[in-house]
Amino acid sequence: MPANGQHFVAIIGGAIAGSVAAEILAEHGIRVAVIEQNKRPYGKIEDGLPRWHAEQRRQEYARIDERLRKPGIDFVPSTKLGRDVEFHDLCGNWGFSAVILANGAWRDRDLGVPGSDQYIGRGLVYQNPFIYWYNHKNEKTYDGPRYEAPDETLVVGGGLASIDVVKILQLENYERALKARGMETSMHDLERKGITAICKSHGVKPDELGVKGCLLIYRRREQDMPLAQPPDNATPEQIAKTAAVRQKMLRLARDKYLFRFQERRMATGLIVEEGRLEGLRVVETKVEGRRAEPLPGSEHELRAPLVISSIGSVPEVIPGITRQGEYYTFQGEVLPQYVGSDHVFGVGNVVSGQGNIRVSQVHSQAVTTRIVETYIGVGNGTADLSGWYEAAEARGAAQAMALQRRVEALPGLSECQLAALEERIRALQHRAGYRSGYDSWIKAETPPDLE
Repeated sequence: MPANGQHFVAIIGGAIAGSVAAEILAEHGIRVAVIEQNKRPYGKIEDGLPRWHAEQRRQEYARIDERLRKPGIDFVPSTKLGRDVEFHDLCGNWGFSAVILANGAWRDRDLGVPGSDQYIGRGLVYQNPFIYWYNHKNEKTYDGPRYEAPDETLVVGGGLASIDVVKILQLENYERALKARGMETSMHDLERKGITAICKSHGVKPDELGVKGCLLIYRRREQDMPLAQPPDNATPEQIAKTAAVRQKMLRLARDKYLFRFQERRMATGLIVEEGRLEGLRVVETKVEGRRAEPLPGSEHELRAPLVISSIGSVPEVIPGITRQGEYYTFQGEVLPQYVGSDHVFGVGNVVSGQGNIRVSQVHSQAVTTRIVETYIGVGNGTADLSGWYEAAEARGAAQAMALQRRVEALPGLSECQLAALEERIRALQHRAGYRSGYDSWIKAETPPDLE
């Protein structure tokens, strides 16, 4: 493991932002160790996007692989900060020139109803584990939690991730209903062509299959749903156009996937029977700007066999990392610096708290609309989601360039210090079973193509 430079940086997380930062630093002669909690470094690309995005997922995998196999980058898989490596020890005692937190936003934001989390697995499921299960459930080696996708599930959300969830539910239920009638179809056909079209091709109407459909509730109005974003410094006309685009996208998605939707609904309580969550108590809301206030006297019950919370993701709680509310404490925009250390920085979603690949940084409204329509599955073009990744890559690149300049201004590490870091990294790699190089590892840890 030759010393390619006199600086050594640890990056926690190897997906888009982490791999972009690693590549830029390595190209400037800075040694990099990418410490990844999973066996593979693909993050939300693998475990946050539903599996119908097969081709785009493969393309982005290849882009991340190309970066992480570059000389000067050591990949350390199956190693989680706070579990396998202690935060303060890594940052204060190992001797890295800098540490970059690029570990994303994997923790679901709380449903917001007191006492709800005691019913996780008993009528309540959160979005991130649900989508992870959906993506991996057909793998022979999958040994994680297993979930049902019952008809009439209640989904609390409103953003793109909640559209993913309702699509999964609808595809699962209609594929099951068609199969029960001897009509074979696939998830890919249902997602691409739409439920109505597939039913028509089999000579059956959707309402003849007995599927009532899941229900998505959102606390604001449909035109407020973050399905598309206006450009920066938008005019009133552009804001109004974005609102109309959001309504159009929701309507097209409902027509294609046949889920139910209620706007201006806020969960306020639990319906519990025999130790299991059987639904939510909700109120209607009055929306003024970004505020959604409960309307007195509008309380009612929404019963469901399963409740899925899909209201956003935030960074994981890691022992030793201080937080302000749900987020780690960073300061600065171009190069977010962790408060309490002069050589710990953040890149990507771990700073913003955006758990999904967002279009908020894609400035062209026309491009944004096309990308989101394609993502939801209601656009007319081919599935090209490159714009989703370009924004994250651009942010990671800008932050990495700023960090590179900061690191190069620091005193270089001695050969003894470099050798000590290399020894620690080798020990972590061997502990994970990583001994034969990046490409060999990825090949061995890639399950058969189940798409």
